[in-house]
Amino acid sequence: MQLYHQLVRHSGNQNLFQAVEMSIAALVNGHPFHIHVEGLRGTGKTTIMRAARELLPPIVRVKNCLYNCDPAAPHCPEHRGLSAEALAKLGTETVPRPFLEISHAAKIGTVVGSIDLPKLTNSASPLASFLPGTIPQAHRGIIFIDEINRLADTAPELVDVLLDVMGTKPGRIQLEETGLPSCEFSVNVTVWAASNPDEEPGALAQIRKQLADRFDIVVVMGRPGSYQDILSILNCRQQTKQSNVAVRKPLACGDLAGMSVPAKIRDLLAKIYIDFSLESLRAVEALETAATLAALSAGRRVVEIGDVSRVVPLVLGHRTDYSTITNILRYLETLEPPAPLAVGRSVTVPPVGETGQSQSEKTNRAAKKHISRLWSAFKKLFGAKQDQTTEPPVPPPSKNSSSGQETPGHTTAGRSPQIANPAETPVTAPPRPAAPLTSLAVEQYVTGEEKSSHG
Repeated sequence: MQLYHQLVRHSGNQNLFQAVEMSIAALVNGHPFHIHVEGLRGTGKTTIMRAARELLPPIVRVKNCLYNCDPAAPHCPEHRGLSAEALAKLGTETVPRPFLEISHAAKIGTVVGSIDLPKLTNSASPLASFLPGTIPQAHRGIIFIDEINRLADTAPELVDVLLDVMGTKPGRIQLEETGLPSCEFSVNVTVWAASNPDEEPGALAQIRKQLADRFDIVVVMGRPGSYQDILSILNCRQQTKQSNVAVRKPLACGDLAGMSVPAKIRDLLAKIYIDFSLESLRAVEALETAATLAALSAGRRVVEIGDVSRVVPLVLGHRTDYSTITNILRYLETLEPPAPLAVGRSVTVPPVGETGQSQSEKTNRAAKKHISRLWSAFKKLFGAKQDQTTEPPVPPPSKNSSSGQETPGHTTAGRSPQIANPAETPVTAPPRPAAPLTSLAVEQYVTGEEKSSHG
């Protein structure tokens, strides 16, 4: 098995590495952070998530407790009612943090729990009790589900259990067997999942949207984009074959309780939820948690707007459309303070024209030159083919027409017709600037010239 720290990071999987480490940091601090990775087959989704178990620090539990009870806060049916003296007599032990998987062959009994047959059939002292399944045994740890979209399609009863486990933090689970009273208790477990949305039965959001919303973030896995990435991956596989010793390097997790989320960040999250019409409140909660974890991984104690921007695509990618995410990111860009001007940096001021002309006058003159060049080219192409007896369009009379001077484009007796030059044609501006339709009443959409009262 490849070691996590030896895996090659590239542009396609960088977000998954970040998400895995954020989730582990939240788990160690007692806060489940569920992640789902989607991508093409063979891109390394499962490899990265299974290799991440070496990052998990061990846990201390009540000795021999299958439910991984925390000695400071026991929760299982066997230990939650014991006094501190009784727990001290039982003792504690340090064990690896759970990393369990739910396969497609799993049943309700193996996932939730069933009757403990060895205790029930003990001839000396028969006892009816529950045998915890995968989820209760993963308390304070991680459950990994590969191809969760297929599981959601073929085992809806297991999905219903996951909805209860992931619906709240911590989640809840209920053990039920015929002839025994039901037993309900909390379970603090993080769910990781992977899927190939391009294969049957399709993306998880299309199969069970409610389950897709339970995941805090969804990472889209990409493929390597350079030759060097492929060579590094091949070299990593060779090093793994030659290495016989697996070195575990637990992830150094910070203190999530010491993080600070300013009031302006919470106001911002509330504004995003209302103004951009997000559906699930879990989106806002996941944005706050993910932004806090992003700040923690960056070594800061206070969450900033940039942390929110970093996690928006991961948190909202499966909850809303692409255009909404783009608009949110653009909105966040307007809120970030501009970069300060560096000391000694000169600011170039455009020089003032020597003739004292305004910018609009310069633009109009350049436009006239451009039109004149286009008109000259037009006359070269089509001027020779035109009938000389055809009267060209007559421009509006200029001020000089009354004084006997000829206006460009007019013809006099005995002269050949002249084609008017648009660059020299006077342009009359409208009496009033145009108004947008939204500012007009409906009856003003179409208007005509007012008729004179003289007829």
